[in-house]
Amino acid sequence: MVDATSQDNEVVSGTAGPVRDFTLRSAFALAFSDVSPIVGIYSVFGLGLAIAGPAFWWAFPIVLIGQLMVTGVFGDLVSKWPFSGSVYQWSRELLGPRYGWFTSWAYSWGFVITIAVVALAAAGFLAPALGLNDLSQFQTDLLAAAILAFGTMANMIGSKFLKGLLYISLTCELLASLGIGFAMFAHRQHPFSIVFDTMGTGGSGSWVLGPFLAVVAYTGFSFVGFESAGSIAEEVREARHVLPKAIVLSLVAAGALVMFAALALVLAIPNLDDVLSGKDTNPIVTTLETHLGAIWGRIFLLFLAIGFIASMIAVQAAVSRAIWASARAREIPFSRQLSKLSGSERLPRVVLAFTAITAIVLMFILASPKAFTILLSASTAGIFLSYLLPVVAAAVVRARGGWQPGPVAMGKWGTAVTYLAAIWITLETVNIAWPRDSYGGDQFLNWSIVIAIVVLGLAGLVISTIMLKSAGETADNMFEPTVSAEE
Repeated sequence: MVDATSQDNEVVSGTAGPVRDFTLRSAFALAFSDVSPIVGIYSVFGLGLAIAGPAFWWAFPIVLIGQLMVTGVFGDLVSKWPFSGSVYQWSRELLGPRYGWFTSWAYSWGFVITIAVVALAAAGFLAPALGLNDLSQFQTDLLAAAILAFGTMANMIGSKFLKGLLYISLTCELLASLGIGFAMFAHRQHPFSIVFDTMGTGGSGSWVLGPFLAVVAYTGFSFVGFESAGSIAEEVREARHVLPKAIVLSLVAAGALVMFAALALVLAIPNLDDVLSGKDTNPIVTTLETHLGAIWGRIFLLFLAIGFIASMIAVQAAVSRAIWASARAREIPFSRQLSKLSGSERLPRVVLAFTAITAIVLMFILASPKAFTILLSASTAGIFLSYLLPVVAAAVVRARGGWQPGPVAMGKWGTAVTYLAAIWITLETVNIAWPRDSYGGDQFLNWSIVIAIVVLGLAGLVISTIMLKSAGETADNMFEPTVSAEE
């Protein structure tokens, strides 16, 4: 990216806003923890290997390249509009209040649900790491609620405590990812050519259009969260210059670690046939225990728990700012309460409490496997729609010739990268929502992401009509950019 000016113009709010206490390093730590390479590896590795064989590894660089184009667009947008709420604010500025409202709606639901899902996953790893191997579902939910309460406290106490936790998480992520990678390369069982072997997973159809395309969809979950640095924009010093770097670097670093560790694990798996047959359902732990001993299985579970907890904390920090920004604009119910800032650092503690309570309620109400799958589908739909909308909006504005860059921009590559990013994120969103048979013939679950998009869209249409009307907005400015107060 190219600096367009040395002057960093900051947002001027009508009331006292958040305290600017984040720097490039801490904003990077937040986004890096949100992406979380160790979570990304574990979430996709076993599934990808079973579906598409060792050649599934190529989904990582493909998705990483696509998402890096998205970070380029987000970097341009955050430099021009360094406002709390990231994707919501960018969409609002690009194509108007209603378009921004739907981006916020998708983002808020997508990531509030993610808080619940990640807290449950963290509990699932923390319990066996501590020797608690026989917890009931209710006990697991209680542990997840306790983890979420801890994360909420970390977000409420203040930036120093939060940044300290993020730096600890970053250190653990680096040690785990690099340590696993180097250790597994030292215990390599297969030649490097194994990553070109599908091991018959294509069946009688096309491997690329079947198993591999599915893995590309699942791998998309490994490379999200980088926008979280932009969500705290009004808490970052020199935000216009710092945040484009934090957003891009967080994904570059996390993506490189994911690819490195995943490649090492593929090469070190002791029995690929067991994984492909379904006999080995946890190939990462199996591989580590085979080569390093049983104690490393428990250590890896602890690292996973730390990674998931840190990711949950970062997600909550990001989504709380988006909800707060919508409340500040009086665009959501209970705006007066949700827009309050408190404490010496002026944090959105009411919103943080709201996200925690909502996530805990979801955990206990939707405890069955089928309900959990529906919950996960709604989260997935919200996340990728909230990425799709601002990128497409940026492409539309560039096509109209109305784009004026901020102090930091992609320069002459900006238009081409924005168009390619819009094509990529659209195709990936369709790929993720595609009703492939992933649930043993249960058509409702196969279509659950599409259903979630339709249900959330219709609910959003009703609520947005009421809220934007009460806020003084009309359908006439639905696709007109708004003007921000800047120095």
